[in-house]
Amino acid sequence: MAVTRMLSSDNISALAEELGVSRDLLYRWRGQFEATPPTDTRASGPTPEDPRDTKLREENSLLKRALAEKGLEVDFFKGALQKIAARRQESKGSGARASTTRSGK
Repeated sequence: MAVTRMLSSDNISALAEELGVSRDLLYRWRGQFEATPPTDTRASGPTPEDPRDTKLREENSLLKRALAEKGLEVDFFKGALQKIAARRQESKGSGARASTTRSGK
């Protein structure tokens, strides 16, 4: 019943709170539910899937992959910015002019 409600719900967090379980548990239940074969042994085979559902699943998969890549990019740039900030803090000196000579150009 929880998985059925989850499939039709727009806000999984609110549903999890209403049911008194964690979001992770709801997703785990959904995974188990989807992996369970139908209990009706009279069925001659799997029911054909709507082509729109297939297209939406493919698009969802692509979007999840793109989101994961963007997350990795964000993590990379955060790390790079932290390194730059750390180097700037290390290089802050007395504020005096550097002791290099001017070029003769």
